[in-house]
Amino acid sequence: MKIALVHEWLTPKATGGSELVVQEILQHLEADLYALIDFESVNPDSYLFGRTIGTTFLQHLPLARNGVQKYLPLLPLAIEQLDLRDYDLILSSSHAVAKGILTRPHQPHICYCHSPMRYAWDLTFDYLKNSPLGRGIPGFYTRYLLHRLRQWDVISANRVDYFIANSTYTAQRIWRCYRRTAEVIYPPVHVERFPFEPTKDNFYLTVSRLVSYKQVSLIVKAFNELKQPLVVIGSGPELKTIRQVAQSHIEILGPQPNEVVEQYMAKAKAFVYAAHEDFGIAPVEAQACGTPVIAYGAGGALETVRDAQKSPEGGTGLFFSSQNVESLVKTVETFEKIRGIIDPEACRLQANQFAPTIFKQRYLSFLERCCQEWNMGSVHPHF
Repeated sequence: MKIALVHEWLTPKATGGSELVVQEILQHLEADLYALIDFESVNPDSYLFGRTIGTTFLQHLPLARNGVQKYLPLLPLAIEQLDLRDYDLILSSSHAVAKGILTRPHQPHICYCHSPMRYAWDLTFDYLKNSPLGRGIPGFYTRYLLHRLRQWDVISANRVDYFIANSTYTAQRIWRCYRRTAEVIYPPVHVERFPFEPTKDNFYLTVSRLVSYKQVSLIVKAFNELKQPLVVIGSGPELKTIRQVAQSHIEILGPQPNEVVEQYMAKAKAFVYAAHEDFGIAPVEAQACGTPVIAYGAGGALETVRDAQKSPEGGTGLFFSSQNVESLVKTVETFEKIRGIIDPEACRLQANQFAPTIFKQRYLSFLERCCQEWNMGSVHPHF
């Protein structure tokens, strides 16, 4: 069986959860890889180095290497130019437009959806508020563009035969945006590379891209009030602002190599997470170290962290109810009182539920069921 796998973009800066899913799929299936742009096959440090990857005309546009989001109006057109007529099975890994590829009636299309396009749906008004293109005369054009993008997004969802969601929360969003059901298969988290450490030091930790929706500035402001030691690891456009806001008991380390991140995760008193994410890998990685998580109680965190107040036996963290300083401060103060009831072993066991072996079994089994419905036989030679 000839298989194509389509992802949005492949660049050295794109190293998040969706890229981990692509990497995991390619370990278990022989598939040709396609993307809007590819700058990983020429990156000696990438697992894709030297691989032949199909791309679109966006590959040759100025500054494409730094991200194709600047060419947002062209993304739907570009993804539709990929010619996949020679394949038996089409797989996509989509958080924007990858699911919009054109297929023939005999080609089943199975989409692993990390999120419906956030800037067209949930984050529309945040995008308009924080971008110069959201105001004045350019703002009218931007609103019209997003309106058309939503229309295309719904139309392109009808090109998918089977949806997979990376969380129950994402499955609910897929239903709300597209009125399509989705199988929930959690993404692989490489918990085995994180050292388990039951003995903790006296500091809190957050690791994140420093962009507005991650709410790292909220965490910093809360710990300014708490006077508790906090370590912040990550880079992004908010780095300078966060450094200006942080008081002396807060360390802003900027970007760090994986080895340093793992050491801090293992020794932290707790990992603090304020984003509203569809899944969120970082809280799972922290729990793999035996480190409790204090998270905003919404989105994927509700599926990856067990509330110690509701489940004292087996609890792995606490949730704060609102994305504001007061709510986070109260929850950290509560954590200080009850942290002794959270067992590091329980945190590690919780994280193990998201191991790559579980993703492999569930993903390949789902593909097998879909192909059997199409009377295509097995997708994998070892089945």
